[in-house]
Amino acid sequence: MTAPPDKGPGDASAATAGPRPTAGTAPEAIKAIPVRHYGRYVSAAVVIVLLLLVVKAFAEADLTWGSVGSFFFNDQIMQGVKNTLVVSVLSMIMGLVLGIVLAVMRMSKNPVTNSVAWGYIWFFRGTPVYVQLLLWFNLALIFPVLNLGPIYKDEMTDVMTPFMAALLGLGLNEAAYMAEICRAGIQSVDEGQTEASQALGMTNGQNMRRIVLPQAMRVIVPPTGNEFINLLKTSALCAVVQYEEVLRKSQNIGNNSGAVVEMLFVATIWFLVITTVFSIGQFYLERHYARGSSRQLPATPWQRARQLVFTFSRGTGAGSGSGAGGAA
Repeated sequence: MTAPPDKGPGDASAATAGPRPTAGTAPEAIKAIPVRHYGRYVSAAVVIVLLLLVVKAFAEADLTWGSVGSFFFNDQIMQGVKNTLVVSVLSMIMGLVLGIVLAVMRMSKNPVTNSVAWGYIWFFRGTPVYVQLLLWFNLALIFPVLNLGPIYKDEMTDVMTPFMAALLGLGLNEAAYMAEICRAGIQSVDEGQTEASQALGMTNGQNMRRIVLPQAMRVIVPPTGNEFINLLKTSALCAVVQYEEVLRKSQNIGNNSGAVVEMLFVATIWFLVITTVFSIGQFYLERHYARGSSRQLPATPWQRARQLVFTFSRGTGAGSGSGAGGAA
């Protein structure tokens, strides 16, 4: 009679582990308990209550809310919106072009051009836009006649119209800020790019247009969009030089109709609409220039909404499926 073979350590552990599950046996479902964020619920309830109180206060205010809707698309208001867009876009173009020139001058090794650019930025960044608008509008007190010799000669009061004062006041002030933004964007490009372009025989202008600026736009675009939105709101200060932008038009209608505060709400809503539209454009512009530096582009609002709906529907389906499995 032969003795049974000795069992190794592996056989002993297998014996103590019990019977192994067969291939057809399904694993036990994991009971996942969701985390309860009670702080979020409390904060959301507080915010909702505060919003309801604000809405209640506005609803009970002694204001004629019907005037807001009746004057929202008024011809004068629409003309003011148009004037606001015109002066803002032209001022931004002026500020961007002059800002690029000033940025190049600031980085120049020539002490004269560097000092001129530094002095310009120092003055326009150091004085309020409101004061600059008033100075441009009253420039006739310093220069009564604009005399350019045989080229042009006219009274300064005829040249410095409210539109011209608003354009110069906003555009030249914006150029000081755009100069610093453009300088930061240009300096963000590696110097090896410039050295490589010079080795290929490119001039400084070609290097700036074809090599440096396209790469610097990723750094320049985000703050430039913010500056333009800020410029849109700053254009309301042009009312002080009698430029007929949307705020001044609203004030004129309010003074004539007696609905002063209601017309301020009209101007406020229009500014919100304009800035929202340009904010969306800024998002897609930033997304366009991010293609060369990011592997995955940021999701658009439509893509985020679809992802949220898909996640919610998938979570609901998973919850119902696990419930059915537990019942089975």
